[in-house]
Amino acid sequence: MTANNLTSAEYKEFYGRYIKKIPGNLRLGILLEENRDEFLKFLERIAPENLDYAYAQGKWSIAEVLQHIIDVERIFQYRALCIAREPGIVLPGYDHEAYASTSKANRRTLHSLKDEFTAVRNSGIVMYESFSNEMLLNLGSVSGGNTSCRATGFIVAGHTLHHMEIIKEYYL
Repeated sequence: MTANNLTSAEYKEFYGRYIKKIPGNLRLGILLEENRDEFLKFLERIAPENLDYAYAQGKWSIAEVLQHIIDVERIFQYRALCIAREPGIVLPGYDHEAYASTSKANRRTLHSLKDEFTAVRNSGIVMYESFSNEMLLNLGSVSGGNTSCRATGFIVAGHTLHHMEIIKEYYL
């Protein structure tokens, strides 16, 4: 199943900005693998000593942005699993600002963030590949809006691209 097959009924309008970043012809597992590799290559541009850099007062540091990407990855994988196993489930949102402020990401090394991202993404790839086509089409409610199991995977890939763009523009 590719992003071309997604309908707007499978995700909240807010997530459309991430879906639009996804090439429409890639199968979800391949997309997540290519997106992982692109992101890890991108991280080579970040100097470890700059992880605590924030471009303005009150903005996240590079380390906090990277931890946010990992946190979103985990949360959306949980959502996908719940929707795959229990169609119609209602799941709450989460406060990304609260997660970032308590993450202690600035104590992390670039190597540890890369390792965690890789482990979490690889786990997600295996999980999505294990779902049947029927499971991928299951819908649940997330933060008050419909979300399909498969949309969560496309959203995290687009979310990663979104933050790569922000890091390029404001941090590097």
